[in-house]
Order: sequence, then structure tokens, then C-alpha cells
Amino acid sequence: MSKKNKKISKTLVEKILDKQNIEYTPLEFQTIDGVTDKSMQDGYKIYKTLVLTGNKTGPIVGVIPLDMHLSYKKLAQISGNKKVGMVPLKNLIKTSGFEHGANSPVGIRSLHNYPIYFDDNAKAADKIIVSAGKVGFSVLINPQDLAKSVDGEFGDFAVDQPE
Repeated sequence: MSKKNKKISKTLVEKILDKQNIEYTPLEFQTIDGVTDKSMQDGYKIYKTLVLTGNKTGPIVGVIPLDMHLSYKKLAQISGNKKVGMVPLKNLIKTSGFEHGANSPVGIRSLHNYPIYFDDNAKAADKIIVSAGKVGFSVLINPQDLAKSVDGEFGDFAVDQPE
């Protein structure tokens, strides 16, 4: 009986990016309760994917640098809502299809047609790091390519201090 090499399986996000012919680099992080312990990796900023609900649009997705905070007011305005709020943790998997720490704009777009917004900080970057749809796994990717793959929009809604 021959032994097969153990093949590393790709995440759904990586498979989707492969299918779309979008270049990325897979990364693996040590996590503590689903959160990385720093906001940069190899000189690239890590971005978090937040799932929110707008009073007019329903679910929306905001992608911001890990070390910044979300301006609910600014994202509401950009997304055409009067107000937005975070989806409660107990409803996160039901809403996005992913557990806390694994939400990915690519994965969410593949399951739902929610509007996706990237903070302008991403637009200025050569590459950013986002979740690959599984806790501890991420992809290093060009933000313009990422936004194009999920039909995302850029806007100014990340702030240094909570509002």
C-alpha cells in the first residue's frame, strides 16, 4: 500500500480566488481566541471583516485595518443607511456563514450578495491581509483585486478612536 503525501486543503476563499485567477499568498497566524496578537505581518496591515446591519439595506460588510475602529455614522452614510450596527455575535454565523475571526469578504460574497465596503486605507496599500475564511488562515492580496472580486466599494469610515 503506497502512502500519499498529505495534501494541504485550501479554504473556500482560496478556491474562489483561484477560480477568479486572482493572485494571493496564503498565510497562517497564531491566534488567541480567533484574534491575532498584532496588526501587521511582514510589513503588511491586517484587515478585519465586520458584519453589520443597515436599517435600509439589511446586512452589509465593512473591511477596516485591525488597529482602527469603525465609524458607524460614516459607514451608514456611505452605504445609504440612516444607521448601521454590528450583527450580534449569536447571529453572526447565521448572517455571514462564518464564525467570529473567520469572516472574509470573499467568503461572504460567495454565500450572500451583501454590499461590501473597504476603508480607503486599503486603497492606498500595495497589499493587505484578510481572513481566508477559517480562523488562523489569511491571504495577502492586492486590495484593488480583492474589491473587484467582491464588487466592493472604497470609502472613508475607519477612525483612530471609537466614536
